[in-house]
Amino acid sequence: MNIIVNGRHLEITPALRSYAEEKIGKFQKYISNITEAVVTLSIEKYRHKAEVLLKVNGVLIQAEGVTGEIYSAIDDVVEKLGKQVIKYKGKLQSFRKSDRKSDKKIADTSFTEEAVKSGRIIKYKKFDMKPMSPEEAVDQMDILSKDFFVFANQVSGDINVVYRRTDGNYGLIEPLK
Repeated sequence: MNIIVNGRHLEITPALRSYAEEKIGKFQKYISNITEAVVTLSIEKYRHKAEVLLKVNGVLIQAEGVTGEIYSAIDDVVEKLGKQVIKYKGKLQSFRKSDRKSDKKIADTSFTEEAVKSGRIIKYKKFDMKPMSPEEAVDQMDILSKDFFVFANQVSGDINVVYRRTDGNYGLIEPLK
């Protein structure tokens, strides 16, 4: 990771540079693909400001800390960056999970297309239906890692289906009476 420390209305001393590099360098062990970190330290009247811009795979993570002392401004911006890095890593993990699900969908789609071409039912499955609420059905669907779940509604006694929508929410299909 390339760390660039700039100063506005402030001379960057070797101690200040090493302090900033040490604090920002810690993010390298949390996100391994940081290409560049630009640290800008400035003084405006009595406000000491530290701004950091991390460049990670084309994504920019930016934070700013303003305090009465430059070293505490660096600490403040590092704390804010830490929260943003955690959020970024969470999004990466959720994207990776959705990539795996999309791979499954692609595999399932090709399998289904073969079944449609031949025009016959290729699998039969029977299972016991425990009456449950739609919320319990969604929980069960998530546990099983399925895109839909068929269940007996405990209120109406009818057969219902819950399914995962492409926007991440859930849908419920109920029969008309």
